[in-house]
Amino acid sequence: MYHERKLIRQGKKNIAGIDEAGRGPLAGPVVAAAVILKEFRFKNRIDDSKKLTRISREKAFAEIVGKAHVGIGIVGEKEIDSINILKATLKAMQMAVSDLRRAPDHLLIDGISTPPGIACSKTLIINGESHSLSIACASIIAKVTRDFIMAYYDTLYPEYGFGRHKGYGTKMHYGALDIHGPSPIHRRTFTLSR
Repeated sequence: MYHERKLIRQGKKNIAGIDEAGRGPLAGPVVAAAVILKEFRFKNRIDDSKKLTRISREKAFAEIVGKAHVGIGIVGEKEIDSINILKATLKAMQMAVSDLRRAPDHLLIDGISTPPGIACSKTLIINGESHSLSIACASIIAKVTRDFIMAYYDTLYPEYGFGRHKGYGTKMHYGALDIHGPSPIHRRTFTLSR
């Protein structure tokens, strides 16, 4: 809450935390979320999504949606292959901000790069999920959304085990690739370079 409190003291009213999920997997989209909190107290634990269990993330997701303005951006595997993962991630972040019902007056962004074309002040925070409540909320929204997408893909391509590894490069996933080759949702620039 340090970053949010500091910005509120400076007169900022619509502070959006931004984070992504899915930069590293071999398959599926990259998903970004932008979250403007309407209130700052939560019953559920809010933290870096990687530190929470699936059930904890899903409970937190439901509470965040009720207490925030939420925007989501999704860039699929074909576009990731076409423009590269960094540009795809920044595009997903830009889409997430555009998807917000309320225009932000400041962005708190997890990472080291800012999405282009957004006309407001920005702060980059490395490991932002651990230092900003808004970014932690965005982390949870992005992760749960992407996991839901990968669970759907698991029903289409059950032989790859997307419901378990969510497209990341596990031993099981590489084994499935060796047997079946890449699916339509595999990122060719990732799976062909191993």
